[in-house]
Amino acid sequence: MAPLSIDPRSLNADERAVLEHVLSADFDGASQLRNQLDRTEVTAVWGPDSVSVDLQVREPCEHATLPTGLVPVDAHVHDPSGVYVGEILVWTDRGATLAALEFAWITDEMPTSLPTVVHGRFSWPS
Repeated sequence: MAPLSIDPRSLNADERAVLEHVLSADFDGASQLRNQLDRTEVTAVWGPDSVSVDLQVREPCEHATLPTGLVPVDAHVHDPSGVYVGEILVWTDRGATLAALEFAWITDEMPTSLPTVVHGRFSWPS
């Protein structure tokens, strides 16, 4: 299914918190991507009720120099009992700007909310 375009909107509190946590990791380009957060908008959702979204960064902004694709961070999501339920993936556009935030889940039901950060780890209610 193709993403569903929406009127561009600012990141909500949950999206911003997840991105801030992932981008707090130490990797080349992380500081440039963190600096883009105030200029980042959500432009599409990946389906009805999906928490995965397409992002666009308003220019001017400081560009990162990463390979196109995923930010190099393992952002595993666990339920409160510690069971792995998926991961957060942050995508870039040409390695320069934030392009998408994805919650890749392995559960039977699609998540209806993003995970929260608990003790430095992503946690999702079971």
